[in-house]
Amino acid sequence: MTSVLQRYNELVAAGELRPDAEQAAAAARLDALQQELETPPPSPGLFGKLFGAKSPAPPRGVYMWGGVGRGKSMLMDLFHDNLTITAKRRAHFHEFMLDVHARLREERKKESGDPILPVAAAIAAETRVLCFDEMVVNNSADAMIMSRMFTALMVEGGVTVVTTSNRAPSDLYKNGLNREHFLPFIALVQGRLDVLTLNGPTDYRLQRMQGVGTWHVPIGPESTEKVREAFFRLTDYPPEDSAHVPACQLDVGGGRLLHVPKSLKGVGVFSFKKLCGEARGAADYLAIARNFHTVIVVAIPRLGAELRNETSRFITLIDALYEHKVKLIATADAEPSDLYDWNGKGDDEGRFMFDRTVSRLMEMQSQDYLALGHGED
Repeated sequence: MTSVLQRYNELVAAGELRPDAEQAAAAARLDALQQELETPPPSPGLFGKLFGAKSPAPPRGVYMWGGVGRGKSMLMDLFHDNLTITAKRRAHFHEFMLDVHARLREERKKESGDPILPVAAAIAAETRVLCFDEMVVNNSADAMIMSRMFTALMVEGGVTVVTTSNRAPSDLYKNGLNREHFLPFIALVQGRLDVLTLNGPTDYRLQRMQGVGTWHVPIGPESTEKVREAFFRLTDYPPEDSAHVPACQLDVGGGRLLHVPKSLKGVGVFSFKKLCGEARGAADYLAIARNFHTVIVVAIPRLGAELRNETSRFITLIDALYEHKVKLIATADAEPSDLYDWNGKGDDEGRFMFDRTVSRLMEMQSQDYLALGHGED
């Protein structure tokens, strides 16, 4: 068995991580939580059984927050991967909430009363530990149920939560509609989880992207190698094992799944043909934007009136990525300013519509944009 702290120290000693006091403190806290979870609870004994002794309270969870690239997801992965219990689950927070809403819809069909408690009980029966990446709340549907759902999970269900976020708990769902209904969830987090700040001066993710670039022209082997390098830098996946990079099936709503050929640690790889050459809409692109902090799109062609549908979808895709502050890395046939093939024959409207996309593509390459956290306003 390897402990979180032991593995973290090994990575620092090997030069794969730089010494970082806040990371080390978080690794020590996660290490202590790992030991708690892996230690069998004491037996209640004969008298305890006779008098119905209550089960011990679950270990306190951990809420790690700070700027983008400070190592939050890396530490949570170390915790999850080294935790030896089987009843554990790691998920992007938005993915988890989609699952919750799907379960609630099925439960409501039974017309048996409040659907939240049975859904929480079912989840608690499946797992002792929930690990969430990038907790962010940006819609009222989630905000309205989270206090009751997580109270049922953590207080009644005995589930321990470990999560990362770009925001302090008090800033979650800030200025959101009917935020007063969400405030009990913030109190629950502050009461049941140890809140750790990782806000050191170094943005490790941004540092890893230095020298790689985000927009590569023209389409070809050299550009492909650049985005390949970016993927392996961002995910710490060994390039020599590239044949085994995991894929996933992304739930885009309405019972539809989108195959993501490479999906790891919040980075998704797509072809332009798959994203914009097929019939897709805003819901698909929003699901991508919520689930990935970085999206790699390969083989973007020159767009324009002759590819009207593909161009329209591309505009919608960029809008979704931009609004959620997703990093975009791409290979394309032209720089953003030349990507729209304007034929000068009554295509003023199409060119006008694309100008905003060009502006956004340019901004998305800036250091200021790249330093923003996923989902930040």
